[in-house]
Amino acid sequence: MKISDTSSQDVAINPAHGRKKVLIVTIAVATLLLLSWVTVPAVQRWSQAQQSVSAERLRFAEVVRGDFVRDVTVQGRIVAAVSPTLFASQGGTITFSVDAGDTVAEGQVLATIDSPELQNQLLQERSRLMSLQIEYDRQRISNQQEILENTRAFDSATISLKAAQRELDRSQQAIEVGAITAVDYERARDNLETAQVMHKHAELDTELDNERLDFELQTRQLAVEQQELLVQDLARQVDELSIVSPVSGIVGNLLVDQKTSVTRNQAVLSVVDLSAFEIEVQVPENYVGDLALGMLAEVRAGSQLQRATLVAVSPEIVDNQVSARLRFDEPVPDGLRQNQRLSTRILLEEKNNVLMVQRGQFLESGSGRLAYRVVNNIAHRAPIVIGATSLASVEILDGLNVGDTIIVSGTDAFDDADTVLINN
Repeated sequence: MKISDTSSQDVAINPAHGRKKVLIVTIAVATLLLLSWVTVPAVQRWSQAQQSVSAERLRFAEVVRGDFVRDVTVQGRIVAAVSPTLFASQGGTITFSVDAGDTVAEGQVLATIDSPELQNQLLQERSRLMSLQIEYDRQRISNQQEILENTRAFDSATISLKAAQRELDRSQQAIEVGAITAVDYERARDNLETAQVMHKHAELDTELDNERLDFELQTRQLAVEQQELLVQDLARQVDELSIVSPVSGIVGNLLVDQKTSVTRNQAVLSVVDLSAFEIEVQVPENYVGDLALGMLAEVRAGSQLQRATLVAVSPEIVDNQVSARLRFDEPVPDGLRQNQRLSTRILLEEKNNVLMVQRGQFLESGSGRLAYRVVNNIAHRAPIVIGATSLASVEILDGLNVGDTIIVSGTDAFDDADTVLINN
C-alpha cells in the first residue's frame, strides 16, 4: 500500500518584505516621537534653569488662606500666687510653734520672740501715761478753781459798779434840793468812774485768764494724747512679737533655728498659700516688645487644657529672657504642685482669613523678602512681602497667591539664581 504526502495540499505564497519594512519604520518613528515628547521639555527646563538641586534636599509648602495665630510656646513653672515671707519685728530669742510642712490657718501663731527690753519699755511708758493723765486731771481741777475766783472778782466789780451808780443817782437828787455840796457830788461821780474802770479791767482779766487756763489744759491734754500714741505703738510692737500666719496654707521653710537670737527685720519663715496658683514663664527677649497685660494663654496640665491671662511682666531682662506671670481664668486644676513644669502657649496675635505659609529657613536665606515659587519642577525666584510671623506660620502680604508652592527650606545653595531646576 502506498502512503501519499500532503504536497498536493501546499499553496505557494509570495514573500512580503515590503510590509515588514513599513512596520519597522512606523515603530521607529513612533519611538522617536515619544522620546522627543519626553526629552524636549526636560531639555527646555535644563536650558531655562541656572542651578540644579535634588528635591530630597528641599522642603515644600503650599500657600493657603486661613486663620493666623501668632504665639510663643514656653515652659511654665507653677508658683504660689501668695507666698509671704515673715520677718522678725524686733530682736530677741525666737521660739517656733510649728514645723516646716505643717498646715496652718490664717491668724494662727507660728512663732514668738522674747524681747524683755521692749516689754519693759512698754511698762515704763504706760506708767508715764498714767502720770500725765493725773497731771491733766489736776490741771483741770486747778482751772476750775481759778475760773471760780475770776468769776467772783468779776461779780464783785459788777456789784461795786452798781453801788457807785446808785450813789451817784442819790447825789444827783440831793444836790438838786441843796442837801449836799458840789464836792460830795463830784466825789460820787468819781467813785462811779472808778467802779466802771475796775469792772472793765475785771472783765478783761477774766477773759485773758480763762484763755490761759484753756491753753494750759490743752497742753496737758496733748501731752497725754502723745503718750497714748507712744504706748499704742509699743503695744503694737509687743503684739508683733507673736508672728501669725497672714494666709491659710502650709509652712514653707524655717529660715532660722529654734531658740536662736534674731535681729529686727530678719527673715524667719515662709508660708505658702496652696489655694491660688500662678504660672511663672521665661519669655525670649525677641517677644518682649509684643507682650501686653491681659493677653490670653493656654496651659496644658496633663490631658487638660486650661486658659490663663498674662497679669505681670518683669521690666528687667536677664539672660536674654524676661520673666512673666500668668493667672488661671478657670478654677485651678486639682493635683498641681509648687514648681511643677507645664507647657504654656501665649497668644500674641490672631488674624482671620489671611494668606499664610509654613514657616521655614527660607525667611533667613532671603531676609524675608524673597521666596522660590515652584512651577513644573522649576523654582522661580520671586519677591515677597511678609507680615506677622509665628513659630509655625508666616503671613504673606504680597508676592504669592493661594495654591502656590514654595520652597520653605534654606535656599543659600541656590546662589541667588533666578531659576533652579528641581531633580526628582
